[in-house]
Amino acid sequence: MFKYLRPKEQSYAFLRDVKHPQKNRYGKSIETVPEDSPLRGKSLNINGDSRVGDNPNRYKQHGFYFTADNCISCHACESACSEKNDLEPHQAFRAVGYVEGGSYPEYTRLNISMACNHCDNPVCLKGCPTRAYTKFAEYGAVLQDPDICFGCGYCTWVCPYNAPQLDHSKGHVSKCNMCVDRLEIGLKPACVSACLAGALDFGIIETTPENRDELETRIPGFPTTDITHPNIRFQQKNNLPPQMSRTDSMPLTYSKNEKGEFEPRVAETSVSGQPAKTQWSLDKLSTRENPLVIFTLISQAVVGAFILLFIGPLIGLETLTPDKNPLAWPMFLFGLIGIQTLALVLSTMHLGKPHRFYRAFNNLRYSPVSREVAGIAVFYNFIGAFTLLTGLPQLFGWLPQPVLQLLASITGWGGVVSGLAAIFFMHKIYRIPARPFWNHWQVFSSFYGNVLTLGPLLLTLVYAYVQLANGESWTQVAPLMALFISIGLLLEIIGLYVHQNDLIRGGGEGAAAHFEQTTRFGYTYLARNFGLASAVVLTLFMMTMNLNDVAAAVLWTATAVIIVLTAVTGRALFYALVMPTTMPGAFFWRNKRFQEHARETGLAKMPQVGVLPELH
Repeated sequence: MFKYLRPKEQSYAFLRDVKHPQKNRYGKSIETVPEDSPLRGKSLNINGDSRVGDNPNRYKQHGFYFTADNCISCHACESACSEKNDLEPHQAFRAVGYVEGGSYPEYTRLNISMACNHCDNPVCLKGCPTRAYTKFAEYGAVLQDPDICFGCGYCTWVCPYNAPQLDHSKGHVSKCNMCVDRLEIGLKPACVSACLAGALDFGIIETTPENRDELETRIPGFPTTDITHPNIRFQQKNNLPPQMSRTDSMPLTYSKNEKGEFEPRVAETSVSGQPAKTQWSLDKLSTRENPLVIFTLISQAVVGAFILLFIGPLIGLETLTPDKNPLAWPMFLFGLIGIQTLALVLSTMHLGKPHRFYRAFNNLRYSPVSREVAGIAVFYNFIGAFTLLTGLPQLFGWLPQPVLQLLASITGWGGVVSGLAAIFFMHKIYRIPARPFWNHWQVFSSFYGNVLTLGPLLLTLVYAYVQLANGESWTQVAPLMALFISIGLLLEIIGLYVHQNDLIRGGGEGAAAHFEQTTRFGYTYLARNFGLASAVVLTLFMMTMNLNDVAAAVLWTATAVIIVLTAVTGRALFYALVMPTTMPGAFFWRNKRFQEHARETGLAKMPQVGVLPELH
């Protein structure tokens, strides 16, 4: 860490010792710890070096300064960062993107260089289930340990600035570390020292660097600071056109409002000016989150089916009692455990390092991912115990019957409560301000709607065919199950209707995602909506019509196919459409469409393109 300074180190590379205010603009103290704190004087142990730097401002919050008027998009900052951190071609802790506006001959381009902002409220730290992140007292740096990370990528979801980078080839996340090793010997980060045009600077936050007089927190293309309180300040004085456009694939422009501030709005034409076309884009429904599509739907179906199986006999549904179907009862319960086990295995395959799945419990205090995993684990154990107690009671013949019944009741109700709690924690994972398309109560209505829809559907179909095989009638449970299914479907329909209206009104990335939903995925979106409407009509029909057992089973099976296809399509759209509040990219880098093009055409096989051929 403590490398000797170069003999002729330039003056611009050294940190400045300047006066600073006591608090930043968010009301947080710039002193990271009190002077008498035991945290002072500790080593960062960078590269195994236990020595402590002598920087007098070691315990003050530092941050980056960016003067957009000076940036010439030379990418020297990117190169210096990549070289210092020995990054692969597909990684970039710091990236330069841009927005453009105006018309010839006064066409304007605004460059933005962005890395981690080492925020006062680092949502990456709170969201990480493995506790791989730490907000250090030294310089206020937010550091991440790739060796602790198991590659779930949740920090990349919650960060509004695309700072954490998930390396799919290595299966873990890494990010800008503020070059704390350089700070320890009084040098600015490598990216700042390499900046040719003086656009980047670094120092104690809320102090004004040389040749600057603005400390703004807004610039076209930069997301709201309300989410994380980032430690970056901007200066941009040159006149800009009233509308600036992104050149990456995100359909957004930034337009001046009455206050002169740039707001994100939907761009209904491409960069070339062509209007968007309505498409199916079925191949684009497949994403890295495919395992989560299956995991969430199966978990919701299992929770719904178990709750109804447990409560059914309590409300008089004799068909669902173990006495009526002594073979179907344990088989169905073991079947639920089996498919839930499959779902859990699939969820671990979503991780970059599946063998480290056990680390998901490490951050129960803050991370919704940890809470969801804990909720599912508790539910899984409760239904396992309930299955053994009620499905194989002969194993517990040594217990008095009242005790056995009490234990069955406790584990059954435990499964009901923990299952509902697990789905609640599951929905909280997606309430992310940095992803407006997800940050809506529609996620709640969709997830619990599926509990009411998929659970009764699964339970009814299994018991229908069991009863038919036994030559017995099963349709006495059909009207009530159809009622539950129709309520679940209507709950999802209402949520989707309100969701789309709120997205349109809210503007920004949420409205852009909905625009993509109605154009690039337009036909798929309409097919999903038609499927929901058809399923409602069919379930209402099943509630009111008197059909014989075989005809009813056929109708239920057809309805099940429609509902399952609709649910899978809707959940795939849920993951494929979401747009983060991330920084602008360019034509070739940090551009989702170019990455897709590179993989489709084989360009990604060339490392210098900076796109991995395949994603985990």
